Amino acid sequence: MDHANALGPLLEELASVRVLCIGDVMLDRFIYGAVDRVSPEAPIPVLRIEREAQMLGGAGNVVRNIAALGGRATLVAVVGDDDAGRAVARLIGEQPGIDADLVTVAGRATTLKLRYVAGNQQLLRADHEQVSQLDQDSIQRLCAAIESEIADADIVVLSDYAKGVLSPMIIQYARRAAEKAQKLVIADPKSADFTRYAGVSVLTPNAKELAAATAMEVGDDVSAEAAGAKALGLAKADAILVTRSERGMTIVKKELGAQHFPAEAREVFDVSGAGDTVLAVFALALGSGADFVDAAALANVAAGIVVTKAGTAVVRPDELAQALHAADLKGPEAKIKPSDSALDTVARWRARGLKIGFTNGCFDLIHTGHVSLLAQARAACDRLIVGLNTDASVQRLKGPSRPVNTEMARAIVLAALETVDMVVLFDEETPIKLIEAIRPDVLIKGADYTVDQVVGAPFVQSYGGKVVLAALTPGQSTSGTIARMAKQTVSNKS
Repeated sequence: MDHANALGPLLEELASVRVLCIGDVMLDRFIYGAVDRVSPEAPIPVLRIEREAQMLGGAGNVVRNIAALGGRATLVAVVGDDDAGRAVARLIGEQPGIDADLVTVAGRATTLKLRYVAGNQQLLRADHEQVSQLDQDSIQRLCAAIESEIADADIVVLSDYAKGVLSPMIIQYARRAAEKAQKLVIADPKSADFTRYAGVSVLTPNAKELAAATAMEVGDDVSAEAAGAKALGLAKADAILVTRSERGMTIVKKELGAQHFPAEAREVFDVSGAGDTVLAVFALALGSGADFVDAAALANVAAGIVVTKAGTAVVRPDELAQALHAADLKGPEAKIKPSDSALDTVARWRARGLKIGFTNGCFDLIHTGHVSLLAQARAACDRLIVGLNTDASVQRLKGPSRPVNTEMARAIVLAALETVDMVVLFDEETPIKLIEAIRPDVLIKGADYTVDQVVGAPFVQSYGGKVVLAALTPGQSTSGTIARMAKQTVSNKS
């Protein structure tokens, strides 16, 4: 398929779609640290905690992906009256593009997944959860929330993680409300009993779930198609979209047969949360008016992106656009990344045990001094990131006559150098925010600075990173080059 021509226009429509997502929301909390000793109490590692992070999980990860792609999402879910539930509400409030109608149930535990990570290795996952059916009052409040929100939605998603929210009664209540409002319903199943989801428009199981529900093999294309056809009958759905990991995806449509999408040729790092991304993109595409096949094709491209990222991640419009135009982005432009995409790539590099280096500058007129500095920087690490001042930032630092070259021209020249692995633009006068986000292992600057003058040095050293001062090439500077050019111009005129 010619992705760019076939799916490019569809990508532009995603931001106009509003999705109502009903299901099991979770809080994913990550506790990062270092292990340098074994406990004297038991043969277990001692994690020295350095930082913590948390994000929405489960149905929350679906709405995160919807918002990341510019769509609007409304989450209807159940939380407990506890710290994790309040954290879920706070994260939703902080995330543009996500609204919520949360039903708070006193005495019920909000699902919390704690992951303890040392370096690139997850040591332990501990879950706090309550898997039980809702009481009658909570069911009534959940139904009222669905009824209140469904009119504003373009499409409805049921994100089932088997935590007790999507009972057969709630599933059918949501389906009937959507049918009355003339909205499509997509269900991502957890139960092996597909009759629970009877009447939904599309069911989106993975291969393992499809095999369990149909008692059939789901290996090659032929078996996936046969199992999908059986699932169609069980769920009385219009289509079944099966995610098949390294085998790609298959969509089976009522009376129209199947279409298979091979996996995008990418390095697979982490498949967790990939189903949520597929569900989000598929829903946005269908909600924008795309047919099942085009929506599945776009979701397949998104799946190829998200599996290259660490943990429960999201896909962004620029990443989808780059993937759709991959044939045109094999040159230097592929190395130029916005900060969000850059952090995903850094996480993947770091998970492979690669040492991350960072340097920065205006790089207005590239000269031999720049080339030497970048070569020394790359020699000190496995992957080198260059923070590049935007045009506005350069003007504030060096005056209205600078830069000579635009930020994109400067970025492309840098990216064309073999020693540079990534270029990230920043608009501030210093790259401290970028350094804090990337957390490089090595920070490199020219030897015209001392270590205490290097922006970000104390931060990098605080977690054991190194600061390297690269030797300078005598007589090389952009300002000096510009001054000589100006002098030569005056001399020629006289």
